[in-house]
Amino acid sequence: MFRVGVITASDKGSRGEREDLSGPALRELVREIEGEVVEYVVLPDDRDLIADTLRRWADDLQLDLILTTGGTGFSQRDVTPEATLAVAERHVPGIAEVMRAESLKVTPKAMLSRATAAIRKYTLIINMPGSPKAVRECWQAIAPALTHGIEILKGEASECGTQ
Repeated sequence: MFRVGVITASDKGSRGEREDLSGPALRELVREIEGEVVEYVVLPDDRDLIADTLRRWADDLQLDLILTTGGTGFSQRDVTPEATLAVAERHVPGIAEVMRAESLKVTPKAMLSRATAAIRKYTLIINMPGSPKAVRECWQAIAPALTHGIEILKGEASECGTQ
């Protein structure tokens, strides 16, 4: 069982002005990879607050996977990728590339996503889109490789190639 954290970055959501639908969607989706959401929070679009939460969840709670939703667009308040990169030790560009490539099959606006993925210690951090529909579409694109990636990161698997 993987221990997972979900952060929804939303000014309106953090003030209770908008219901978070993407975070709960992720809570359901992680079950597909035998994940359990043990931490969930809706935060304002604040780079330092998001980075501090990512750092604490990776370092102190030692979560296996942290999924963020929201804050990856062009708005001045969209700072989730910057918060993720501020705590990153290693980058994982393929995950965001796959999400954008699959999303481009649905909408040309997918190229505007600034989502990123990174590793901090033994935690994989992935920025997901802010809408439940886009979260589900992107999840389907990356889920097949996540279990193996997390197992390698945790030292539970060592081979990526198959014979």
